Amino acid sequence: MKRVGYFFVSLCLCMTVMHRYTAGDTSTDWTFGAWRVSFEPSSDSFSLTCRHPDSGTTVSGPLTFLAENASGAQESFTVVPARDSIASRLALRDPNRDFQGYITFAGNGDSLEIRVIHRTAQNFAGTLHFDADVHMGGAAFTCRTTPAPKGRVVQMAAGPADSRLNDSLFDMSSDTGLRFQGGQVVITTNPEFETEKAFRANLSAAITDPACAAIRLEILRDYYRSRYVPYYHPINKMRCPLAPTGWMSWNVYFDTAGEKENLDEARVAARYLKPYGMEFFSIESWQDNSPELPVSKFHNLTLRPDPNKFPGGMKQLADEIRKLGFRPGIWTVPFGTGDAAFYESHKDWFLHQPDGTPMRNWCGLYLLDPSQEAVRRHMEETHRTMSRDWGYEYFKIDGMSGRNAGYSAHFYERDEVRAAFKEVLDDPFKQCTEALRRGIGEDRVWLACQGHYTGPDCAVADAGRIGADIVGHRRPPDWNNYLNQARTTLNQLFVNNIVWYGDPDTLLVGAANPLETVRLAAAVVALSGQAMFAGDKLAELPPERMRLLQQCLPVCDIRPLDLFPIYEMLPVWDVKVRRPFGDWDVVSLFNWDAEAAEIGVDLAELGLDPAQPRLVYDCWNRTLTRDVRDRITAAVPGHGNALLAVYPDTGRPQLVYSDRHLAQQALGVEDLHWSEETKALSGAVHLVGTDPTELVIALPEETALVSATAEEGVTLTTLPGENNCVTLKLHGTETRRVAWTVQF
Repeated sequence: MKRVGYFFVSLCLCMTVMHRYTAGDTSTDWTFGAWRVSFEPSSDSFSLTCRHPDSGTTVSGPLTFLAENASGAQESFTVVPARDSIASRLALRDPNRDFQGYITFAGNGDSLEIRVIHRTAQNFAGTLHFDADVHMGGAAFTCRTTPAPKGRVVQMAAGPADSRLNDSLFDMSSDTGLRFQGGQVVITTNPEFETEKAFRANLSAAITDPACAAIRLEILRDYYRSRYVPYYHPINKMRCPLAPTGWMSWNVYFDTAGEKENLDEARVAARYLKPYGMEFFSIESWQDNSPELPVSKFHNLTLRPDPNKFPGGMKQLADEIRKLGFRPGIWTVPFGTGDAAFYESHKDWFLHQPDGTPMRNWCGLYLLDPSQEAVRRHMEETHRTMSRDWGYEYFKIDGMSGRNAGYSAHFYERDEVRAAFKEVLDDPFKQCTEALRRGIGEDRVWLACQGHYTGPDCAVADAGRIGADIVGHRRPPDWNNYLNQARTTLNQLFVNNIVWYGDPDTLLVGAANPLETVRLAAAVVALSGQAMFAGDKLAELPPERMRLLQQCLPVCDIRPLDLFPIYEMLPVWDVKVRRPFGDWDVVSLFNWDAEAAEIGVDLAELGLDPAQPRLVYDCWNRTLTRDVRDRITAAVPGHGNALLAVYPDTGRPQLVYSDRHLAQQALGVEDLHWSEETKALSGAVHLVGTDPTELVIALPEETALVSATAEEGVTLTTLPGENNCVTLKLHGTETRRVAWTVQF
């Protein structure tokens, strides 16, 4: 018999038959746990199919085992059913028709193992490959469910983007994951089957490495529901297609903003931010007796506005906000009040200590008893009035989950509070959230403040505040506030745009902090795909800081790829973008320390091929670095970040920067096409009003710009840049889509 070092076994849906099959080579069908496995050898097909009927998952494709013989040449072995009494395995057959090894299968519930092993007395090396098409649910995407040891990078995606770091698929509609394991795992979205949500999984196992000698498929049922989110329900994209955006007064005006202040700010926002996608304008601290804190003194339950701050009433204010083009929003605290008269007239509705004194917390000096149907009905009816009669469309409902007994979910769990309930209810907080949703209606957007994905609020709300206020009382934000905003974002990013939208609190970019720090804050908010509410006094912002807000609007539809909580302050955030005209990465290198530092990341850490040259554009400093391989580095100021756009180098003129949005061409650039025949780069951008948009094109060596044109009514200026770049500046007269062409 010919001695063999490595083997190459191939099972392919469409491939050339390498060996003649005998009558004994028949199809097989096995059951391993919850998996159904079939193998079909025939004259023109070698097909292994793994089906998981409960989840509707199918993994099907070729198995290959690449090896070397004694002379160093590669050889192919075929896979056939075993010829012995062990029916539940396949055999590896060499060109001499001798069996040299086996592929075994083992199933344990939702897990399936495919292992390659030697036959007795053999000791050859080689790698088994399973190159499969994978079909899962219609809302599936590639992701990572296994945290990397000592990882430095958090991954996100805009569009059906992939990463070489991903090890799983997740179907939002069924809350089901499919995790792959092996010596190598590469999962890609198959563009040919994108409408069917088909994927390609390239998996391998090394026969001489016991730790990597098997390929494993594991269905993760109820991935979120059983691990993190007991009330899991996919985010309602019909009601809220993108993370909410808007302006709210609290973090600069605190309890002093009235009707006049809000409308003054709304007029500025209508000029500078609404054209860029700002949607809501939310009113805070409007209740009677709310001229100053604490909130517990506010008259939260009567629907009477403070007559001094809001003389025209709340309906009129909503109407005025709507006239300016915004959807009106309102802040409520429906769990308690500081109104002694309301308490006296509804004393039976409230919670009391054993000695008869009213219970109190952050929500009020008098706290409602949520176990009573009449109380929950009052919550429902007051919010229905604000929604249907007054016309508010966005509700920031406060006093919800929080971190301690000052907030209702915690408070209702305490023994002494439960003992004070008039009715026996297992979870009165859940029934309150359901009453509030009925009150505002199914078409209104709801921010739970603070909300948490472990509670019932995530089943009915559209967004949840993920942390504390960005400021202390009557103080501007400091570095610790911004750091906490980033920390809570990392910790809860894995539920954003899957369960609901995270709300990191307002993005404050005012002069109280250096430009480098507010740029960092803008990247935290914009690159995570969370809710984006501004909160500065807008008329006081200089142009470059107003521009930061504009570059965060609207929120880019970004989802997490790492589906687990993160507790470390990871310095590298990577948004992988896929659009019909290209794939690229937007990478932020964060410096969480006070001193400037050089921060770097390997391309492999980003899930990119380190051998492929890249173009890296520094978006803050407007500089291009060419032929980047293996590693990206940048000098980053203390408490700042580097914002980098990373592209495969195509060797032709290519767009490397847009000043429209921090996510680069993910928003604002609507089309891009290179014609090799005419040597022209053409595209389309969405211009906003009369504001200019700048694009930077990187040119290869010995390539020169011949001409640049845009649609009629748009001024296009070209400016030479460093490192063989050219800047296009497009200036229009109205908001519209504009096509342009650059000839080389």
